[in-house]
Amino acid sequence: MAVHEFSAAKLARIKARLIELARELGFQQLGVTGVDLAADEARLAQWLAAGRHGEMQYMARHGARRSRPAELMPGTVRVICVRMDCFAPDVPAPEQVLARGDRAYIARYALGRDYHLILRKRLQQLADRLVGEIGPFGYRAFADSAPVLEKPLARNAGLGWIGKHTNLINSRAGSLFVLGELYTDLPLPVDAPATDHCGSCTACIPACPTDAITAPYEIDARRCISYLTIELHGPIPREFRAAMGNRVFGCDDCQLACPWNKFASPAQDPDFRSRHGLGDPELTDLFGWTEAQYAERAQGSALKRLGYRRWLRNLAVALGNAPTSPQVVAALRARCDEPDPVLREHIGWALLQHQQDPGPGPSYSRTAL
Repeated sequence: MAVHEFSAAKLARIKARLIELARELGFQQLGVTGVDLAADEARLAQWLAAGRHGEMQYMARHGARRSRPAELMPGTVRVICVRMDCFAPDVPAPEQVLARGDRAYIARYALGRDYHLILRKRLQQLADRLVGEIGPFGYRAFADSAPVLEKPLARNAGLGWIGKHTNLINSRAGSLFVLGELYTDLPLPVDAPATDHCGSCTACIPACPTDAITAPYEIDARRCISYLTIELHGPIPREFRAAMGNRVFGCDDCQLACPWNKFASPAQDPDFRSRHGLGDPELTDLFGWTEAQYAERAQGSALKRLGYRRWLRNLAVALGNAPTSPQVVAALRARCDEPDPVLREHIGWALLQHQQDPGPGPSYSRTAL
């Protein structure tokens, strides 16, 4: 990275300009922090040692680089943190969809264009525009795309505090936003860290359908529906299937229960508008998608991360929890002969929830399922 000799006054002006550019590019807030994450590194190590990351081996794979920005990108002295509202503006209320057992609930951030793509593009534009004004400087953009402790960094940059559900909360915007970062060698003035305002409130903890929030500020990812539906590649443990309800991609329950989200705003960026009717779709319709249809409709969406088989696996669980109807049973029976054994087992489980014989096979036995 280059060595910069800007004066303190010049650096303050650069930061003020960054804030202006960020707003022009659709970010709701920008803050700057240093690179000291020692306390968070210790907490991460304890969490990993307890195995609470489940199968997310990437959480440990990069070692200290996750909590030491200058090891991930040598020369980094500051992290520019941004947030952008992501709550889809054009869909029924989450509570309305969750109450309809025949509908699929998809986390509201995932209904439109993949936020990773949105944020990376805007962060690159932010850097490009600043280069055009001050000349070349060292930077690298991240949007949940590398080993970065984005929530602690955002907290330190003043964007919000980490709540008891472990999501970032902003006192003026709730928690329904996504985060991005620019690691940089510009020694910009830093912001004051945000302070905790959860107080005595614990609304998020009992709101979790699978009791994944094991204590205030502690989460066991292995129990979290977002982990179960997105990160987990094998069978979903049977103990959690009924509690998943109709949630087929992620979960917003802990955030929906948070009183700070009365201040949340719908996304202003049109890329977050829902696609393909995913704001309130029928489970049987989604379960009927062919692999080609899934590939086409998931393109450019966070849903693409699942792959077709896990998409069907999650839908099978939701169909098992749906109200019994001829349409639900017929949809499940139509896929009873799926070649994938994990998917076939989930379909068998779902049929048993409707008192339907799933057919022969040891994985379908009532005692096993």
